[in-house]
Amino acid sequence: MNGNPSTSIPPEVLRVKQRYSIIGNAPALINAVQRALQVAPIDLSVLIIGESGSGKEFFPNIIHDFSARKHSKYIAVNCGAIPEGTIDSELFGHEKGAFTGAISSRKGYFEEADGGTIFLDEVAELPLTTQARLLRVLESGEYIKVGSSEVQKTNIRVVAATNKNMLQAVSEGKFREDLYYRLSTVQINIPPLRDRGNDVLMLVRKFSNDFAEKYGTPAVKFDEGANDAIMRYRWPGNVRQLKNVIEQVSLFEAGTTVDAEHIKRYLPQYGTDYKPTVASAPVFNYTQEREMLFKLIFKMQNEIDGLHSRIDSIMGARHAGGQNVEDNGKIHSLVKYTQFKPSEIEDINIENGAAEDVSVKNDVDYAEDGTGMTMTLEDTERETIKKSLERNCGKRKKTAEELHISERTLYRKIKEYGLE
Repeated sequence: MNGNPSTSIPPEVLRVKQRYSIIGNAPALINAVQRALQVAPIDLSVLIIGESGSGKEFFPNIIHDFSARKHSKYIAVNCGAIPEGTIDSELFGHEKGAFTGAISSRKGYFEEADGGTIFLDEVAELPLTTQARLLRVLESGEYIKVGSSEVQKTNIRVVAATNKNMLQAVSEGKFREDLYYRLSTVQINIPPLRDRGNDVLMLVRKFSNDFAEKYGTPAVKFDEGANDAIMRYRWPGNVRQLKNVIEQVSLFEAGTTVDAEHIKRYLPQYGTDYKPTVASAPVFNYTQEREMLFKLIFKMQNEIDGLHSRIDSIMGARHAGGQNVEDNGKIHSLVKYTQFKPSEIEDINIENGAAEDVSVKNDVDYAEDGTGMTMTLEDTERETIKKSLERNCGKRKKTAEELHISERTLYRKIKEYGLE
């Protein structure tokens, strides 16, 4: 889909594009700018919907700057970047002593921006309790600070944005339906870069010239093959991703003409459907890790059994030869070893991601000089970890690999057994 020529774009839209450095003539983009200009003077809530990196942040500024509130405050809040425990305090303020660390009263954004506009980016990330508070503000202009019982009033316009499917979030119970309809009195849809036709090449030229000037390098040129590859790519990260790619190309290919093969090196998963991955912490299976540790312990016990047999053989041979067992450096005691089996270990209970202590029905007993000294499974485990740490010169990563457990489990065991 090709963008309309600039001559067919209304003059007021051209002025807005120039003022906010909005590049592109795609009909959907022009329609979004027009819609923002039309709703700006009317004091209604606006919901901006678009994929991450598509340029949603321009439109709240347009709405505020062309409204009657343009001389009042404009505050942008990234709802996804504020922890759930502090979001209410950030938005609505709190009183002194409302919670630990509240050493003084504090104004929230709704009080600070009174008379102006507040932009709630990633609004779908708001907790349900905060959504209820926000709904009250939209309906009556009323809110209550955290730790207070006094109702306060605010005169504020809310513009929200999200990259989520809001109707799906509503159906899944993650977002209040009444709040959704309050926020989306007017809805503006920002087109993804892949649906903006030749706007992609306009942005490429703009970014390559900007970066050449920024870094003092010759501008990069793109041949037809490179342009075709750029146009065919789906740009899952939209304008933000395109800008990042052109910055890399401007640095490493400065002064050259880039062809299709060169540009594809900078485009992840070229020619495939892009499926974004969610970064998450590795999931550790404590039961399996504990079993691996037990196997190592059992192996060590078998080695002790072998040593026990050898000691018996030596002692038997010396007794047979009439030798006495003395305390002058010779073997002076026997190791009496009681074995335990995996079946004798009680079940491991995993709760909240941590393995509870394991109790064992039999202990490992050592008799030395007639005195009883008991070595439990925990003692054996401790020695196993200690010796592995010594073998690996205290390097925990190598120790964890040798024991076939995660570093997280190893750190916990080191602390538990005082092996720091």
